[in-house]
Amino acid sequence: MPSPSTSRPPHRRLLTAALTTVALLATVAVSACGGSADTGGSADKLRIGYQRFGGLSLVKARGATPDVEWSLFESGPALTEALKAGSIDIGQTGEAPPVFAAAGKIPFSIIGTSAPIPQGEAVLVKADRGFRSFADLKGRTVALNKGSNVHWLLVRLLKANNMTLKDIQVKYLKPAEGRPAFDGNQIDAWVIWDPYFALAEQPGVQVLADATGLASNREYVLAAPDAVSKRSDDVKAFLQRYREVTDWGIAHPEERASTLAPELKIPQDVTSRALARSAKPLAPVTPAIGDELQAITDSFIALELIPGPVDLRSRVDDRFSAVFQ
Repeated sequence: MPSPSTSRPPHRRLLTAALTTVALLATVAVSACGGSADTGGSADKLRIGYQRFGGLSLVKARGATPDVEWSLFESGPALTEALKAGSIDIGQTGEAPPVFAAAGKIPFSIIGTSAPIPQGEAVLVKADRGFRSFADLKGRTVALNKGSNVHWLLVRLLKANNMTLKDIQVKYLKPAEGRPAFDGNQIDAWVIWDPYFALAEQPGVQVLADATGLASNREYVLAAPDAVSKRSDDVKAFLQRYREVTDWGIAHPEERASTLAPELKIPQDVTSRALARSAKPLAPVTPAIGDELQAITDSFIALELIPGPVDLRSRVDDRFSAVFQ
């Protein structure tokens, strides 16, 4: 992820439609400071940052909010850089990106979350390498996207196995870089989330561990301060549609998969498998959510992965919580 000093406004990216795994991962990459906007932009439109497969992808695929501007990002850290640049109003990330963003002094509020999704991220290895537990990766190269949800999973796995970051060789790779490195045996393990996780579940690939019992892996809805303070009615209306579409998808899993597969540009069976474990209801932010995020933050500070102090609890804004109840 580029340093904050290198952020720049987002620009359009063209994504080549491709059904193969390698082509998908090669084409979804966008810069950490921008995405691919689907419209020309308007001062009257809410600007929404989304990631492939996250709950907002379904909102976009169903055309449920025609009066917003969409920008695609490969990862949460890229999306939070766009918040810093002032180029989006609302975005959706995993649990670690808000921590790194707050440490980088990026202004935002946390206005919504989801039920836990621990099975939606995992450590993948090649089955023929003989790894039987995460502890077997001591001294090995482990790749992940820096500052993303899987970064917290790595921290938790290390602690659970009485290991530290010094016990492994960490290689920070974006998803589009991680898959070819994993396929080419340039790394020993890849810590990744859906749908990249589901795409990589090929013969010969083993799930060494997921986040069950270790990390909640919730989704978080972030909003720019101006959107929260000056456009609260618009934000509330958008969140209401987001909630309605999410609930519809959970109630209609087959239609959800058939709707999302073309949007994701991946096979429907892969989409269905990923959604079965990773699509969860939205939820309101609460003091307990603030405590959960603060615990993650304090752990990253203790590991000197971010500078402290950072107060994540103060970023939690429950003014829209009634929408998610």
